Amino acid sequence: MVELPLVGGCMCGALRYEVSAAPMMVYNCHCTNCQKISGSAFNTSVIVAETSLRFTQGEPARVEWVSDRGATRCGLFCGACGSRIVNGGSPTTGVFSLRGGTLDDTTWLQPVGDTYTRSAQPWVRFVEDGLRAETLPADFAPFVAAFAAQGRF
Repeated sequence: MVELPLVGGCMCGALRYEVSAAPMMVYNCHCTNCQKISGSAFNTSVIVAETSLRFTQGEPARVEWVSDRGATRCGLFCGACGSRIVNGGSPTTGVFSLRGGTLDDTTWLQPVGDTYTRSAQPWVRFVEDGLRAETLPADFAPFVAAFAAQGRF
């Protein structure tokens, strides 16, 4: 079992956070926004309640943009080193997509599937036997159920 709170931070250490409640799900997102933000092929998204995230050191900088679906999104990041910590809706959706790689302990991360597979890089291998969605799923219930079935929390 993974113990709470989950803790993590940015690359330079100026921004630290903790998450007090278990994540709802973990999946890989291959949308072009995640590719651009991360400078990589995809992002491992750890979905947490906004109310469960607390910055314990430093104050995050904020950026807003319009997603490829036309929704206004926001990102919180370290103003010193630029590490993205979370993305969310704007003004608020109740959940944040925490960047899995910012956690101090990533050994428990096991994505249950992949979203935005239509824009995935052709060389990427999807989660074996995982859930898949060509775009943003209309219903994340199967992702939530698959994550709960892992029994990590």
